[in-house]
Amino acid sequence: MRLQEFWRRLDAQFGTMRAQSVARDHVFSVLGGRSAVEAIDAGVPVRKVWLAVCEEFDVPVKER
Repeated sequence: MRLQEFWRRLDAQFGTMRAQSVARDHVFSVLGGRSAVEAIDAGVPVRKVWLAVCEEFDVPVKER
């Protein structure tokens, strides 16, 4: 998954305003206590970050 696709999916799932908050403000324990943006910046694969978001916010399987 590319970063651009991550942001597109995040926007589609949460709306542009909330997507930014989810990515920057929410701390994910499965990502080492980091936000999605921090995890990506630290080198965590984008796909892994997306799946962490999906699990945390119960995104339907068909939209993952």
